[in-house]
Amino acid sequence: MPMHIAVTIDTEEDNWGDYSREAYGVDNIKKIPALQKLFDEYRIQPTYLVTYPVATNKNSIGVLKKVLDGGNCEIGMHCHPWSTPPFEEERNAYNSMLCNLSYDLQQKKLGVLHEAIEGNLGVRATSFRAGRWGYSEAVSTVIKDLGYRVDTSITPLTDWSEYHGPDFSRQMPKSYRFNTPEIYRQIDGGELLEVPATIGYLQGNIARCAAVERALDTKLGRTLRLRGILNRVGLLNKVWLSPEASDARQMIELTKVMIAANCDIINMFFHSTSLQAGLSFIVTTNADEVRFADRMREYFTFINEEGLEPITLFEAEDVMQRSGKHDS
Repeated sequence: MPMHIAVTIDTEEDNWGDYSREAYGVDNIKKIPALQKLFDEYRIQPTYLVTYPVATNKNSIGVLKKVLDGGNCEIGMHCHPWSTPPFEEERNAYNSMLCNLSYDLQQKKLGVLHEAIEGNLGVRATSFRAGRWGYSEAVSTVIKDLGYRVDTSITPLTDWSEYHGPDFSRQMPKSYRFNTPEIYRQIDGGELLEVPATIGYLQGNIARCAAVERALDTKLGRTLRLRGILNRVGLLNKVWLSPEASDARQMIELTKVMIAANCDIINMFFHSTSLQAGLSFIVTTNADEVRFADRMREYFTFINEEGLEPITLFEAEDVMQRSGKHDS
């Protein structure tokens, strides 16, 4: 069976990093039709994971409904706690992580967003990603109770602790089924499917490379910048399957590693704000916008030539069932 690729977009407000605002712009959503046109050209079936400001703005609702009418995408849920009512918490960096809120408030916010997506976009979302990757056992239980089937909130090999978030540094880039609340324990026939963001090492042996990186994460290692040295000499190259963090060549090389590992599903990810110049440090000029699109074109040309099958997150469950095995 060929390897499959999911492309997941955090489809969100322009000024998402401002936790204290009363209103949020969604101007970047006007770039989605051009993005979908690029996807259609390469047979990509994206999953747009939308936030509350996007799901409740008249203009962005109109844009997404037109894209949905094309039938080549999925709408999922992406929760930014600071822009999702009710606002019962202090809006700050700590509380920007959904996992740090009380279970009751998680239920309220996710319930409000889920209903907004269904009521305004006419779809019952079944795929989820926590904003800022603020995922936890409690969050998984809430989304299960709301009827979600797929989570994509884990960034393998990555520790968000310094940002008040979860530590995923021991998680591998593999898809697996699990029962809540044990989000890291693989269970055949589990209630939910985890399709993590694809992050790996070009050296291939992910578990060994991860162990080396953890060993370097000491005060001395950071002082000597040992990880940077190993990266420059090509001995420890961690790559994110994201056009925001990697160029086309790096994404292609990582994909080759995942193909060699007989991976069932890889997951490319980025933010809708990267489609419009000036909304992030990643794309600051109109020329950056063009380069960002060209980076995806080069990568999508490769995956088409390699015969990878594009899927939405909704379709990932069927892929895992048909594969009869787990990613490695």
